[in-house]
Amino acid sequence: MSAPVKGPASYFPSIERTYGRPIAQWQELLRNSPLTKHMGLVSWLKTEHGLGHGHANALVAHHLTGDGAGRGKA
Repeated sequence: MSAPVKGPASYFPSIERTYGRPIAQWQELLRNSPLTKHMGLVSWLKTEHGLGHGHANALVAHHLTGDGAGRGKA
């Protein structure tokens, strides 16, 4: 039996169900964004894509830590 997923990735099933896009698409959007700061990206996902704060925060945290093939910490 595999260990439960922890951290930002634990939100991914809910994000995919709620917003109808695979995580890979969210990661691509974040990679292509000109924004680099955590809260700037969170605000952008909330205003431009309608994500809730927790979901946006999880995607950005994953992206900026490099787990989501992001640019590293901003």
